[in-house]
Amino acid sequence: MPELPEVTTTANILNKLIKGKKIKAVWTNYRSLFYSRKENIKDPKYFRKFQKEVVNHKVIAVWRRAKNVLIDISGDKTILIHMKMTGHLLYGKYIFNKKSKEWEPRSKNGPLADPFNKFIRLVFEFTDGTHLAFSDMRKFATVFLIPDKMTLSEKFRKIGPEPLEKSFDWKKLKEQIGKKPNGKIKTVLMNQEIVAGIGNIYSDEILWMSKIRPDRLVKKIKDAEIKEILKNAKVILNKGIDFGGDSMSDYRNPYGERGDFQNHHQAYRRTKEKCLTRRCKGVIERKVINGRSAHFCPKCQK
Repeated sequence: MPELPEVTTTANILNKLIKGKKIKAVWTNYRSLFYSRKENIKDPKYFRKFQKEVVNHKVIAVWRRAKNVLIDISGDKTILIHMKMTGHLLYGKYIFNKKSKEWEPRSKNGPLADPFNKFIRLVFEFTDGTHLAFSDMRKFATVFLIPDKMTLSEKFRKIGPEPLEKSFDWKKLKEQIGKKPNGKIKTVLMNQEIVAGIGNIYSDEILWMSKIRPDRLVKKIKDAEIKEILKNAKVILNKGIDFGGDSMSDYRNPYGERGDFQNHHQAYRRTKEKCLTRRCKGVIERKVINGRSAHFCPKCQK
């Protein structure tokens, strides 16, 4: 699932590409009886309402909150897109293949033609002939419209603080993780009500750099260690952004390109490989913690 660096990368690129563009039409092939009468474009009735509310509106800005891409449009409305496990937003010129009933990039060459980018479920067509397409192989994504800023604020009321904000210091981190004293630190860091945007990949990398086992209980973590976690969280998350996100799995940026962070892992998915800590003779292990895989070095992470 795209985490803070991937969602930030997507939002930053799209803010440059689609800001000021006017939405001409919206198409989707999402349909599910499970979402009947729910505020999600997978409900056909809701999608028809969604179309009416967004067509002929201009994009004001694209930004991120937690793991959500937010597209502000004229009329004080916001389109929320949570990419979930396999979703990513793509920008370019697309054509609709009437035979296959699928959207395809006009150019058969280049990043947009990557096989990971072919599962188009949602398309925004702009008046200048460009498109914002959403590829989502497993159809898990969430898309809906937030009608005003008050509703938007309420939507994120329970989401934790952003770890890259200057105001987020070690005392705030201590306060937040302290809400789950008996929780295991990896699980707590991934809890979006505690800290926004951190998931499986970056929690492994942060804890490896901090030399803390992912299964340590929060109540047993000292202040000095919390300071290390915060410092390394900021370093790792910014590094993830600098490398354009992690594309070990499905993630692609709006140009259809892979990120590069997967080539710089220190722990995540390095099971049975030598620990990269200097002079450490440990080997990375994998352990399931509360249903999620954790990768760590049992020798240098305590």
